[in-house]
Amino acid sequence: MDIPKVSLDQWLILRAVGEEGSFQGAADRLLKSQSTVSYAIAQLQEKLGVPLFEYAGRRARLTATGELVLRRASQLVDQANRLEQVAADLARGWEPQINIVVDAVFPRDVVLRALERFAPLSGGAQVELYTETLSGTQELLINRSVSLGICGILPTGFLGEALIDIRMIAVAHPGHPLFAPGTPIDETTLASHRQLVVRDSGSYRRLSTGWLGAEQRWTVAHFEQSRELVKRGIGFAFLPEHLIATELRAGELRPLPLLHGGERNVMSSLVYTDRENAGPGTRALAELIEAEARQQH
Repeated sequence: MDIPKVSLDQWLILRAVGEEGSFQGAADRLLKSQSTVSYAIAQLQEKLGVPLFEYAGRRARLTATGELVLRRASQLVDQANRLEQVAADLARGWEPQINIVVDAVFPRDVVLRALERFAPLSGGAQVELYTETLSGTQELLINRSVSLGICGILPTGFLGEALIDIRMIAVAHPGHPLFAPGTPIDETTLASHRQLVVRDSGSYRRLSTGWLGAEQRWTVAHFEQSRELVKRGIGFAFLPEHLIATELRAGELRPLPLLHGGERNVMSSLVYTDRENAGPGTRALAELIEAEARQQH
């Protein structure tokens, strides 16, 4: 068996220097002496046989090779931290906290029923439930702020288990001008009316899924707010069928007879941020969500 030349502590020092931009900054962060940090980086570069830093005064700037090595080293350190956390959780028999994010388009009752069944099994574990929209859901998964997620758009690099195919329908109040007799509702006609869209809750990469480029766009925080404004004749919106089933039956909302694209489907998926190292509580909750999703069909 090959024994690694570089210790995990050296990789940790490399990440600290790369992020702090100086040996002294890394030393302060790691509570080590500057000489210890300098020696570790010198040994690391000697063992790897490649220059990792360029120096300008007291500043240390990563070379192109150094940036590549740092990215891989950060993954290694993160994996080691996650492994220690998993071991600690397993020693307790159950992870102390389970964080889950659910995209706002997903049927809320499915998650609530799963949590209701999970409560007596939880063993005192804390549960933190996030509800996000579009890239907001992806961000929590990518940043590994949660252990489990339900999303409509899978983040790059993640695999998911299909749960429910959610039907999105373009709807408006029955008295909306779009229902005028003989008016063909094409893209141009639709774009001349106010559209209600739900705000992307992401911090960095805002998506505009479902927006048709309408001349007037009103943005709200939740699908429920969009539904209520559409019921008041404020505009049209694409809304999940499960959220407006009662209004459709009562005639409070009507599907828009669009020439094209009046309906679209969003396949929701259950995603682990780290399936292999997921704790028993996370796995139990995931199984309950999958079971409730099957009942929803």
